[in-house]
Amino acid sequence: MSSIPYLQFVFRCFNVATSLTSCNIIFRNVEIPSTYLWLSCTAHSILKFQVCISTGFLGLQSSSLFGYRKVFEQYATILQQKYPYLAIEGDNYPPPFLRQKMAHLLGILKILLILLVVSGTNIFQHLGVQTPSVWEWTQQNKFYACLMTFFLCNAIEGQLISTGAFEILLNDVPLWSKLETGRIPQPPELFQMIDNHLNMANPSLSMDS
Repeated sequence: MSSIPYLQFVFRCFNVATSLTSCNIIFRNVEIPSTYLWLSCTAHSILKFQVCISTGFLGLQSSSLFGYRKVFEQYATILQQKYPYLAIEGDNYPPPFLRQKMAHLLGILKILLILLVVSGTNIFQHLGVQTPSVWEWTQQNKFYACLMTFFLCNAIEGQLISTGAFEILLNDVPLWSKLETGRIPQPPELFQMIDNHLNMANPSLSMDS
């Protein structure tokens, strides 16, 4: 059987897997009251999110259990409605250097292994060693072997580079840390923290929540 269908199927699975989001928080019936802020205060205020955005081999974004890109986008939308003059930035919270490199190497190994299975290349013969029974099984079941290799390696990569971070800073002052609290703040909580911070920055600021 031609190896081309296997390659097409494998990379199609790769595209589907990297587009899924498994931890998308939906905000239902969130009322966003108007907040009147002086432009002089908010025009120079920056709300920064540092969140876990899993990126695998070749920089492709994947949605692991701890990926929070969609959550950030939802928060950015509701915050722009409430604080139209507040600059909102998002950035990836980087994993430790060693784990990042390990995930990168695993991604390369995953692609090479799939290519070897599909092409039927027996590297053990070139090395002059006995072919393991596992490799013989992969050659008899290329479809399942490629599928298992891809998803297993992808899961390990995700665990290596996932930090579970959802950190929020206003003008470089920490407002919230999921790494410390273990959870993401509810919108009303975040509104209150932002209002309190802006009030402290400018006590004469007039607000109407």
